[in-house]
Amino acid sequence: WLKLYIFPLNHYSWTHITSLLYFYFSQMVANDCQDPPEYWTIHGLWPDKTQECNRTWHFNVTEIKDLLSDMRQYWPDVIHSSLNRTQFWKHEWEKHGTCAATLQVLNSQKKYFGKALELYKHINLNSCLVKAGIKPSSSYYQMSAIKEALTRFYGVTPKIQCLPPEEGEKAQTIGQIEFCFSKELQLRNCTTLKGESDPVQADLKLGTEELSICSDTLPTYYPSQVQ
Repeated sequence: WLKLYIFPLNHYSWTHITSLLYFYFSQMVANDCQDPPEYWTIHGLWPDKTQECNRTWHFNVTEIKDLLSDMRQYWPDVIHSSLNRTQFWKHEWEKHGTCAATLQVLNSQKKYFGKALELYKHINLNSCLVKAGIKPSSSYYQMSAIKEALTRFYGVTPKIQCLPPEEGEKAQTIGQIEFCFSKELQLRNCTTLKGESDPVQADLKLGTEELSICSDTLPTYYPSQVQ
């Protein structure tokens, strides 16, 4: 999934935005997960601070009716039942979008979801990885090779999260890739400045598994799906 979150310089101005591309693994989700997409999809658009959130601004799917085709393809919810497939978007808007909306370019539900879709298409992570020869495989990759390929392609350093090795296994499994932007929506390095918290860590879970920054030393598994 793609996830973008915004860092404020203070309570009223932003320093940078982060987008996160997150891959759905079929065994990591519960309920009626059917046919999870075998490509990177959007997780959300996040601010790192929540002082300016409007928790009374509730999600209304009719405000993004023009985006629904792209939302279903690039920002799918494979966890909730088919009768409640807007639940994930509701969560992302009410937890993160109402905070991001202090930025004018994101100050409506249509702008918020539309900008995430726009950035997702601009980043085009699926194509980048294929061009770099990094494809789902039963073989392991070195994390350094993945990082170098992304940095070479985008000119900035993203942040990559993994699931830890399962018991008896030696390889971590790639789970999310995060891209950072300036408040002008220009790509920048994903680094946590001294004194800043890392807002991603509080919300990174696949099922019961915690995601964390990938180890540079462990072999890395990049499956199309986890069985």
